[in-house]
Amino acid sequence: MRVFGIDCGTECTGYGVVESDDSAREPRLISLGLGGIVLPKKEALPQRLALIYAQLTSLLLQHQPDVVAIEEVFYSVNAKSALKLGQVRGVALLAAANLALPVAEYAPLKIKSTVVGYGLAQKEQVQFMVARLLRLETTPEPADAADALAIAICHIHTAQTLSLQMGQRR
Repeated sequence: MRVFGIDCGTECTGYGVVESDDSAREPRLISLGLGGIVLPKKEALPQRLALIYAQLTSLLLQHQPDVVAIEEVFYSVNAKSALKLGQVRGVALLAAANLALPVAEYAPLKIKSTVVGYGLAQKEQVQFMVARLLRLETTPEPADAADALAIAICHIHTAQTLSLQMGQRR
């Protein structure tokens, strides 16, 4: 299974591609790519959203994932920030939908619990565990890319758990 994780942000939208290799004796996760789409602050919001859409579409076509995993809406004290973040999420969802890719959404607490074992983990803890789980030599940068990888890992673990549960019910 190949998962394209997206961590939406108004300054930098992180992405990470993780594949589950179940062919070995011990299943493992493999990082196939990561990065951040940095948005130019001088551009108007519509142009920044168009940039995110174009780059995500290109990356999705390049990596050919089976599914796109994205963080659910984060409720913020600042309504203006939450609205802008929602617009970025909408563009990411549109990019996936236009390529007929299924989308899975996960709450921040679920992602951190899956990857770190603690739902209120700090960014540094998430980066550290992502590097360990993917056997990376360095901490993934930018932090938004590490978060995107964490979202992809969360989906793989959730899908594996659901698959095991379905097998036990038969």
